[in-house]
Amino acid sequence: MRLGVNIDHIATLRNARGSIYPSPLDAAKIVESSGAHQITIHLREDRRHIMDNDVIEIIKNAKIDVNLEIGVTDEMIDIALEHKPKFVCLVPENRKERTTESGLSLDSINLQNTINRFHKQNIEVSLFIDPSIDNIKKSKKLNANFIELHTGNYSNSSSDKIVKELDLIKECAKFSKEIGIICNAGHGLNFDNVENIAKIYEINELNIGHSIICEAVFIGLESSIKKMIKIINRCRNY
Repeated sequence: MRLGVNIDHIATLRNARGSIYPSPLDAAKIVESSGAHQITIHLREDRRHIMDNDVIEIIKNAKIDVNLEIGVTDEMIDIALEHKPKFVCLVPENRKERTTESGLSLDSINLQNTINRFHKQNIEVSLFIDPSIDNIKKSKKLNANFIELHTGNYSNSSSDKIVKELDLIKECAKFSKEIGIICNAGHGLNFDNVENIAKIYEINELNIGHSIICEAVFIGLESSIKKMIKIINRCRNY
């Protein structure tokens, strides 16, 4: 299982004081050296954490894959097309939200054109979606390379509802493999709840950020990343 580490909140710490540190680029280098497979960053319209120059420097200097999360807007599409990350993950965006609250609506008339534009530039596209069979069918029809299942409901569920949410994710991951679209997952995953998701063999990749950065406050970023990799690998019997 691949692990993408979202380093947005390194930039959140930097921006809180308007300083030049901690550096997201330095964090990206630690992600590389710690054994993760991918650096994930989300360039938001309001630039609340990752800034344009972070995108430029990380894509230019990264030695592992970069996954750029963006909203489906002309501004963000143009930025991605100019700087050409390995992957683009299209996500919904609400300026007032603290974090991404739901999956992407797949009924936009511009979505197919957007995906086609990225494919022409050899940029692979993932769609961040709520787990449902219908959403997976739509993603396949749109010719997305990947889906990323929104695990927020699972992560935030009480114990009496978590089994239902987990079963839904398992069903969607299995269906994704059956129809030939690669399934990733992420949102709200942490050291305590990741095992159930990591055990789903049809899931190719997890993107995790907030919990890794929080743990890094106490044990350091490298140790935090390696701790997550160890848990995931144990679930895959490596």
